[in-house]
Amino acid sequence: MTYGYIRVSTDKQTIENQRFEINQFGIKNELLVDKWIEETISGSKQVDDRKLGSLLKKMKKGDIMICSELSRLGRNLLMIMGILNECMNKDIQVWTIKDNYRLGSDISSKVLAFAFGLSAEIERNLISQRTKEALARKKAEGVILGRPKGRKSAKTKLSGQERRVQELRDKNVSYSAIGRILGVHRLTVSSFIKEGRVIASAE
Repeated sequence: MTYGYIRVSTDKQTIENQRFEINQFGIKNELLVDKWIEETISGSKQVDDRKLGSLLKKMKKGDIMICSELSRLGRNLLMIMGILNECMNKDIQVWTIKDNYRLGSDISSKVLAFAFGLSAEIERNLISQRTKEALARKKAEGVILGRPKGRKSAKTKLSGQERRVQELRDKNVSYSAIGRILGVHRLTVSSFIKEGRVIASAE
């Protein structure tokens, strides 16, 4: 089957422009779109939270997905690479109009995918380097990074469960049993109680 995938980020953007492009492309290449997938959602959203995720799961070997450009698939290279990799592993072709890509399982597609992957790795490294430089600059300026030494976080895995913990302790339930009930380690329960975080039960 041939699918036409359309994504816009806001209601102000028009789906019809992309639909027109894909239709014209189909006419030019004697290709009929069997089904349209349209959504208004940010490209930064996880693929599984989008209609695109459902589409990828049901597409089969030999299917074709047409979109106006690769940026319609995702906001960053890493996300786009993951989608293309999944498509290639399933022998699904991805055709784009503006970029003029024909990505499948052939060697040229794999070379292009390698280039995308390398670009994504470089992008990650650059972001990491910028983060390290920013932290180093703040440290040099005297900014204390992270949690001050010796200070514990006010929030724990049992935050909000104070009354429940106290009720179980009033019934002489062991730390281990409380941990199993609330899904935490017994030492977490022990520390929580020793730090006086439980609320006494009403008489």
